[in-house]
Amino acid sequence: MISKNTLLIITALVAVGVPMEWYTYRGIRKLTRAWPPARKRLARRGYWVLMAALVVSLLITLQLFRSEHRMNDFAKVTINVTLTMLATKLAFVLVMFGGDIFRLLIAAIRFLKEKGRGDAPPRLLLPERRKWVSQMALAVAAVPFTGFLYGITRGKYDFRVHRPVLYFDDLPEAFDGFTITQLSDIHSGSFDLDSRKAVQRGVDLARAQESDLFLFTGDLVNNKAEEIEPWLDVFGQLRAPYGQFSTLGNHDYGEYISWPSEAAKAADLEQLMQYHEVMGYQLLNNTHVMLEKDGQQLALLGVENWGTGFIQRGDLDAALAGVDPSAFKVLMSHDPSHWEIKVKNHPTLVQLTLAGHTHGMQMGVELPGWKWSPIQYRYPHWAGPAEVNRRQLYVNRGFGFLGFSGRVGIWPEVTVLELRRKEG
Repeated sequence: MISKNTLLIITALVAVGVPMEWYTYRGIRKLTRAWPPARKRLARRGYWVLMAALVVSLLITLQLFRSEHRMNDFAKVTINVTLTMLATKLAFVLVMFGGDIFRLLIAAIRFLKEKGRGDAPPRLLLPERRKWVSQMALAVAAVPFTGFLYGITRGKYDFRVHRPVLYFDDLPEAFDGFTITQLSDIHSGSFDLDSRKAVQRGVDLARAQESDLFLFTGDLVNNKAEEIEPWLDVFGQLRAPYGQFSTLGNHDYGEYISWPSEAAKAADLEQLMQYHEVMGYQLLNNTHVMLEKDGQQLALLGVENWGTGFIQRGDLDAALAGVDPSAFKVLMSHDPSHWEIKVKNHPTLVQLTLAGHTHGMQMGVELPGWKWSPIQYRYPHWAGPAEVNRRQLYVNRGFGFLGFSGRVGIWPEVTVLELRRKEG
């Protein structure tokens, strides 16, 4: 039996897909009009066969995820192809639609002219769709198609270093210039074993920064502790003079798959926490440690996951217990909505919060001074820095990927934060 959620997805696909397919096919008809009959039929029928196969594959994927809560290779390919085709056809359709708006304006002008002459009943006749409009649409559509192709094959391992410099008026002098390397959202269950060299390249990039402190802000796995086992030696290479610390993300709790019992689920979480220790990471679950440098201290806090619409185990008050309210504090909290809802409004000042979770939706556009991703309609702060009332946030774009096995425009991130004391 089809679930309510699956039915809603199917309804949305039909509502959006049917007009898009109609527009796309009209463009294909125009492009192939001068082709030989046999080749023309092959192209047009082939398009519908391909789209029908993709719809069937998507339905199978949805049912597979509903019944088994997992993504096999078939599902990954289906999601990748679906998103690639969706972005490509959207670009194609927008150009075609723009051409039709222009045709409608021409028809309206002619209609008004005929009406003004008054010698015959006016007629609203659309000019014929020009072939060059379809050709332009095809050229424009090639941009997202190429982008997604790169994102699926290479972009998901195109690691980028971001180096924000953050200024604070109450940073202890000893920590002026202190550096932190942050990784988030490794999602080791999404990596193929043949991608070991690519993943190692990202880890080497993080190691090469030689920061004072290393922090990991959650989602080590997709669902199960066993997913990190082939990668323990790789991510266990990360070391820093002031230590390696971590916290949990929503995917680390095993909430998105079925378990034979609650005991099995709890045992898996316990195993995952032990793997943090194996890699040399100290988990901070609603607690803190004090870091000391030249006789001065910085409070490093970590909370379990707390997110709107997700698991809410994070307890900021517990993490703050025993911390001098006047101390400089750095908080690890996986979901940026925790900062939005709790941290920035908390009576105790937490100067810096480091988060991840959003992945920047793994697709979007980032230009100097401007960035856009569909995820911004869910999270107001989804990548990079933010500040409200002396409380700063930095959201890491994620090291790995989930669902869509690629990245387009929002590349995997190694963050190197430099803390600076604001003078004056």
